Amino acid sequence: MTTAQIVELAAAAAIFAGGVWMYRRPRGGDQYGSQGAVILFVIALLLVIHGLGLLNYQPSPAELGQ
Repeated sequence: MTTAQIVELAAAAAIFAGGVWMYRRPRGGDQYGSQGAVILFVIALLLVIHGLGLLNYQPSPAELGQ
């Protein structure tokens, strides 16, 4: 794992923690939740997927001409 991937995963963890904080923050009454928090969860998920290298292109042997 490269340093860039580790930094990306750390950023994803920080964004996810921010989303949890935003989601759990009481907003008067018994209401919880936030559309912004859900967007942060999605961004964190995308960063994790990219940071783990799951989006790397790996051509098949047929595409390599073998």
